[in-house]
Amino acid sequence: MVRTSQPLVERMALILHDWFATSNANVSTTQQMIDQSNLFRSRCFGSFLDLFRAVTVDPAMLQWLNGNENYKWAPNENYAREMMELFSLGADRGAYTEDDIREQARALTGWRNDWGDVGAYNFRFEPNWHDTGNKTVFGRTGNWSWEDACRLCVEHPLHPSFFVEKLWSYFIPVTPTADVREGLEQTYAGSGWQIRPVLEQILMRPELYEGPPMVKPPVVQLATMLRRLGRHVDTEAWVWLCEEAGQRLFWPPNVSGWDDNRWLDTSRMRARWNMVTYALEGISVDAWNDDYDEDETPEEALARALASWGSPALRSEHRDALLELAQRSENLILASWQKGPYRALRQNALLQLIGVSPDLILQ
Repeated sequence: MVRTSQPLVERMALILHDWFATSNANVSTTQQMIDQSNLFRSRCFGSFLDLFRAVTVDPAMLQWLNGNENYKWAPNENYAREMMELFSLGADRGAYTEDDIREQARALTGWRNDWGDVGAYNFRFEPNWHDTGNKTVFGRTGNWSWEDACRLCVEHPLHPSFFVEKLWSYFIPVTPTADVREGLEQTYAGSGWQIRPVLEQILMRPELYEGPPMVKPPVVQLATMLRRLGRHVDTEAWVWLCEEAGQRLFWPPNVSGWDDNRWLDTSRMRARWNMVTYALEGISVDAWNDDYDEDETPEEALARALASWGSPALRSEHRDALLELAQRSENLILASWQKGPYRALRQNALLQLIGVSPDLILQ
């Protein structure tokens, strides 16, 4: 996200990491998590059905939701349940029953892997471990396979509305009107379940630009800051800083992913403050050297701080508040030796406050 030339691809990879939330807690190697992330990058604009099928047999997902422990003589329902509830249809909508889950689990049987010093490897479909009997899912009966299991979910009448509303929710915090949702559903179904046409329409909706703002996920805020400051992933501190703020990549809290409604509270706001402090290392001013401009005006101080952040657009009331702070700080300078150091301290305060302002935390 920090170094990419395709930020929308990276944002979609993060969205799909949350959509198909998989945790390294139950995956044998980090490389398998990275491979899954690359899968999201490569398929984020294409067919959702193709993506769904690829995720279903992805080694990380097979381990995370026990798809590699699902055999015809002992069906495991974990993935069958989540592929309906979280990935394609939604809970409490009347889309599926417990019988559908049990039958779907049978359709998904047959995947296995080997184990060694490197962890789980050699993931493959074992035909003799697959249940070849007829299964009835959503009232449709057939000798369904794992590929059919994904298709049956996507062909379900309630899938388009689930897909549209879930994708919409990552960009716009208010639900779409019935007319807008129906139009997006028609686009989605008419395109053969393609992600890109729906995404394009969402990104052109006036609600995205004129509606209420959303809080940036911690890693999005961090990546935005580092790009603005011209800084790179040069320390492992970003991992624990983001975790304190509520989001550690490859470690979502559960299969439901992160809760976007809990990005800000007193603890997590403090974590974001710390994240800004770390991001400003190398840019913050040493207040006790003799080089800082002793005659810098409040207006010049604010302009300098904004330029350091890449000149972000601030709301007028926020800019006015920062300028007032810069002006009031002049009253603290009582001796000539304080002129440079106190103006340097003011600069650091402005840099920090811009970084934690709503203008940089909200999107």
